[in-house]
Amino acid sequence: MFLTQVTGYTISAILINKVHMRFGQLGIAIIGPSFKIFTYVVTCLHPPFPVIPIVFALAGFGNGLMDGAWNAWVGGLAHPNELLGLLHGAYGLGATVAPLISTSMVTTGGLKWYTFYYIVVGGAVSELIFATFAFRTATGAKFCLLHPAQLNAKSRTHEALSYKLTWLLSIFLLIYVGTEVSIGGWIVTFMLEIRHGPAFSSGMVATGFWLGLTLGRVILGFITGRIGEKLAITIYLILAVALELVFWLVKSFVTSAVMIAFVGFCLGPVFPAVIVVVTKALPEHLHVSVIGFVAAVGMAGAALIPFATGAIGQATGVGVLGPIALGLIAGILVLWVCLPGGFKDKLDRKVERTPGQQEV
Repeated sequence: MFLTQVTGYTISAILINKVHMRFGQLGIAIIGPSFKIFTYVVTCLHPPFPVIPIVFALAGFGNGLMDGAWNAWVGGLAHPNELLGLLHGAYGLGATVAPLISTSMVTTGGLKWYTFYYIVVGGAVSELIFATFAFRTATGAKFCLLHPAQLNAKSRTHEALSYKLTWLLSIFLLIYVGTEVSIGGWIVTFMLEIRHGPAFSSGMVATGFWLGLTLGRVILGFITGRIGEKLAITIYLILAVALELVFWLVKSFVTSAVMIAFVGFCLGPVFPAVIVVVTKALPEHLHVSVIGFVAAVGMAGAALIPFATGAIGQATGVGVLGPIALGLIAGILVLWVCLPGGFKDKLDRKVERTPGQQEV
């Protein structure tokens, strides 16, 4: 089912610029939540299983449109690290609370699994109402009137992919999001089988990881904006490597639980920082296209890397989660350091392009 969401997300990355040019932010505020509402209403009706992956591709498409548009918009505002930290912190809060609610509904309340989607439908409807109101004047016609030069420009997607930075950030998010989801998905099994913890406490470790991620995005975003993205994220990732090393080597349930929560805290501000890098280092008219593309690649990582981690874990034991996560975090640290631009408040405006790319 997750793979079909990635498919929808990928399609949105291809079409997001056309949708944005034609309908504006108002159109995305209507189309995105509407696709999600349809998906969740169908799920509430408990259809045959083959129907569910198909409709979840529509939810992936809606999520992809909104992720690209809203991240680009917030990233272009003043104090983007702080605001994106709050935006992505809200996502992390949902990832922390939603499993607790759904699990309680099924185990304690004795409800069917699909009844949780009644709540999700309500959330999507609220999203439609508030987003439509917020962007009620941001039509496609108004966007074209304010940005007439962009109407005659060549394909935004083609132009976005001609930047080396686009590909570097895509690979970075592929590994980063995959690492984040792998840890969150496999940590309970690890704590049960390797640290021999009780079931409830092991489940709370996963909650601690997502809560750490949420707090990191909200709190560290205010630090990132003051010392610069390049230096700040380098420091956070070095700390994450050290914490993950302790998590792996110290055979204590409590130590592992605390360390993995702090790993989440250090990883939290990374995704928002990538969005800020795009808005600072690339031309404004490419922000929506590039952010949509790199986020879609990140979603692919959320499907591929946890699957690969699980396959390795089944073959050799779930204890490999420690060294795998350590290697992945070290890998994104190396990629981050290799990004063009120095350790300063802003990445250089001029970035490396492939041959034939004109300066903007």
